[in-house]
Amino acid sequence: MHRPVPDHLDHQYRGEHPLRTLGHLFRPDRSKLLLAILLFAVKHSPIWLLPVITATVLDVVVRHGGQAELWQATGLLLFILVINYPLHQWYVRLLGGSIRRMGTTLRSALCRRMQQLSIGYHSRVSSSVLQAKVVRDVEAVEQMVQQSADMGLGAVTTLIGGLVLIGFRTPEFLPVFLVVVPVAGLLVMRLRGRLRSHNEDFRREVEHLSSRVGEMTTLIPITRAHGLERTALGRVDGSLRQVFAAGLRLDTMNGRFNSAAWVLLNILGVCCLTGSALVAYHGWLGVSAGDVVMLSSFFTLLTGSVTTLLGLAPQISKGLESVRSAGEVLQAPDLESNAGKAELQRVTGRIAFEKVGFSYAGADGEADGVAVDDFTLSARPGETVALVGASGAGKSTVLNLLIGFIRPTAGRILLDGVDMATLDLRSYRRFLSVVPQESILFEGSIRDNVTYGLGDTDEETLLRALRDANALEFVRRLPDGLDTVVGERGARLSGGQRQRLAIARALIRDPRVLVLDEATSALDNRSEALVQEALARLVHGRTVFVVAHRLSTIQGADRIVVMADGRIAETGTHAELVARGGVYAGLQPAAAG
Repeated sequence: MHRPVPDHLDHQYRGEHPLRTLGHLFRPDRSKLLLAILLFAVKHSPIWLLPVITATVLDVVVRHGGQAELWQATGLLLFILVINYPLHQWYVRLLGGSIRRMGTTLRSALCRRMQQLSIGYHSRVSSSVLQAKVVRDVEAVEQMVQQSADMGLGAVTTLIGGLVLIGFRTPEFLPVFLVVVPVAGLLVMRLRGRLRSHNEDFRREVEHLSSRVGEMTTLIPITRAHGLERTALGRVDGSLRQVFAAGLRLDTMNGRFNSAAWVLLNILGVCCLTGSALVAYHGWLGVSAGDVVMLSSFFTLLTGSVTTLLGLAPQISKGLESVRSAGEVLQAPDLESNAGKAELQRVTGRIAFEKVGFSYAGADGEADGVAVDDFTLSARPGETVALVGASGAGKSTVLNLLIGFIRPTAGRILLDGVDMATLDLRSYRRFLSVVPQESILFEGSIRDNVTYGLGDTDEETLLRALRDANALEFVRRLPDGLDTVVGERGARLSGGQRQRLAIARALIRDPRVLVLDEATSALDNRSEALVQEALARLVHGRTVFVVAHRLSTIQGADRIVVMADGRIAETGTHAELVARGGVYAGLQPAAAG
């Protein structure tokens, strides 16, 4: 059963240590994890009990003692071996369920935070990088925990069990064995810092490659059309070479690390074997032949356990780096804050910009150019306002301010007389629809795309929206009608068909405020005529802001606002502005094209 995402994870993460983050994620399953550890210790006990039982059997044989002790030891070992199977199944269910829930929770927290982050953040961070964090990084965390549990718990329980038994049976040798742990710990601490930096470098190179591949697949139509396949492959090959070099450096460092640890620990093992054999040979400390075998077996087990732990260090380092990678999203400060703000129950559509300014921030956080300056404009409910101007005049910035994707750096925007800075923009957007230049459809049916986010919608309402959008005729001609799957990003439909579905999606929501951003610029004349007819129905009775270059789209607007360098140059109807002979009249050849 899916567990709700803990709010404390995505709201309290502030660059904390990754282990603390994992503690937050596993907190609801603490009791299950403790029981899993206990079950593992019991089921794994034959590994560290076998040397003691072997020593006991050998001493019985050497001394020709009673057989009762032999049968007791054998019976104990057989019993623990038999119960291993049910205990292991129980352990796997408990641990596996906890790890899967942790991964689901982390992915859900990342997706939730992505929905909260501003559009500005998403314009700076590649979607393929974010996808890699949700899929690849979380998978790395799951693998780290799984391997740390399976191999790490085995190594730890063997170390603890072995040292305890050595302490009871031959306490004189306990200090020798205890040398292994601090030596291994010092080795890990010395190399872990370098491992972490190499893991981070490798992770960033893979993210860069993911971004390059995503870019390449997006540009394939343009690449093929202009014969630029070699150029596109060259860009990806450069990233592949960087990933190869970073991965090779990481593998080399891991190899050095593991080899040095193995040699050191086995040298200590040989020393321990020779020393215990000499002690038994000379009859010192009461060490028996069975004890020599036990000590030799334990040193092999314990050095193997320490080597396993050291071998886990790269995997753990990689997993913790993946937690940090996810944390880059969880702690990103660029959030759209709606908490505690007023929710809207109704909107009439009166929009007022009062001396609004907006400046984009540069990499250093300082203002990096003014996009909109001293923009003052009022739109009545039901009025259509067209924004025109040369590229870079600030039209798109005004639309983003209206939608609430960005906030004014100067002035304010009023909605029905209320400052939008005080409103919960999520509730505002329930009364707003956007028809962009390129309609965005997902891989699903036409029904799903048009009614996206509305839940159950009756058939009559859906058909009316499609009819008003001039889309019903072509939908009925499709093989599966409303249930036709449109393909990824609507690839199975023409541009005009996709745009009419986008209009139907807007119509079915009955918005009070409508934004049309170059909604017909990419269409042929026939498609444009159908879309224009649909738009005429869509804008009726709504407050509309439209950006367009085509004269046919803007000349019917109630008011045309001409922008230049982020400011309003002139306003009026099409006829008034043409007669005035100003900036708008100079734009007419471009607009007509």
